[in-house]
Amino acid sequence: MSTRPPLPPFTLESAKQKVRMAEDAWNSREPERVAGAYTEDSRWRNRAEFFQGREAIVAFLRRKWAKELEYRLIKELWAFHENRIAVRFQYEWHDDSGSWFRAHGNEQWEFDENGLMGRREASINDVPIRESDRKFLWQPQGPRPANHPGLTELGM
Repeated sequence: MSTRPPLPPFTLESAKQKVRMAEDAWNSREPERVAGAYTEDSRWRNRAEFFQGREAIVAFLRRKWAKELEYRLIKELWAFHENRIAVRFQYEWHDDSGSWFRAHGNEQWEFDENGLMGRREASINDVPIRESDRKFLWQPQGPRPANHPGLTELGM
């Protein structure tokens, strides 16, 4: 069985590391890479969708990133305890007509002893924004540079 350090129980530093690793993976927009951080039977709630398993995760992410173009995400640790982490996040994207959105959300994560996420619950709301209101502008598209501010530093 594979492990995905850092492993629970989490400390403040290891929880922050886990959140940043997840953010970097999601910003890669590589469904298989993201799915590798979850258990084979991981259970998800994403908005109004409920599904289970890595294959379903990959299929979901392919659909998501086919629709959400120029996706850029920032996650921030909200709370942690033993094998659970709560995060808040925002991401920016545009649709195929060029309309921009900022998604605001919260996630609850539960990990197994190997550091794989067995449960993810996400509540997300999209807010239309003008392109000039974008704040996640790093180039190239992909993981957020280490010197780019997080949500708190951006006043979000």
